[in-house]
Amino acid sequence: MPHTLGLLGGGMIAASIARLAVDAGLDVVVSNTRGPATLADLVAGLGGRTRAATPEEAALAGDLVVAAVPPSAHGRLPAVALAGKTVLDTANYYPERDGRVPELEEGTTSSARLQSILPGARVVKAFNNITPHQIRTLARAAGAADRSALPVAADDETARAEAVALLDLLGFDAVDAGTLRDSWRCEPGTPVYIRPYLGGVPAMNIEDFLRWTEETPGVVVPAERVTALLAEAVRLRAGEAELPKENAV
Repeated sequence: MPHTLGLLGGGMIAASIARLAVDAGLDVVVSNTRGPATLADLVAGLGGRTRAATPEEAALAGDLVVAAVPPSAHGRLPAVALAGKTVLDTANYYPERDGRVPELEEGTTSSARLQSILPGARVVKAFNNITPHQIRTLARAAGAADRSALPVAADDETARAEAVALLDLLGFDAVDAGTLRDSWRCEPGTPVYIRPYLGGVPAMNIEDFLRWTEETPGVVVPAERVTALLAEAVRLRAGEAELPKENAV
């Protein structure tokens, strides 16, 4: 099991994962491109098992590393420091936010693209299909009857196993979503993306939606349901789904 989790990105997804990791007894090293000083409030809120660092330092320190940055920032990740590491990719591609990326428009998944950017790392798609607040509210101890599951996609089976073990430690079951090329099945616009963990979503603008997710405990989505939702997925052209900024970092 990992002792230290490295986090690349200091947004809402990263903060929620960091909170669960600290609660599970892991040391956490958080980072962003703006510098450790900008993470002081996050570190103070998480407590003594957390410290801020540069992305290179966080990558080197982590037994596992979470890349909680959008695809537009993937090229700025510390590729050398991530060599040999298992990297959990939480990102989703939204051209409204990221700009048009021809490779993704032509069918490459964002995680497969990240693997090509980080050839020395082992990329795993995880934590991309759930909102930040629900990461915290739906986490449950192993064996709990009301435990939710999340899809996990990977090319490397050792990395997949490491990611599954981390999810279990943090409070979630995992469902095999196939390879990185298959990870479109849990990307925006698919049946397993965000909405199952929220239940009925009222019509509202993005700002109200963000506030609403912070006030909503979420809906339990067990492994069997995640498996069924993945099987129902129909592939959309990348970027066709509406942008829900609750999963931005």
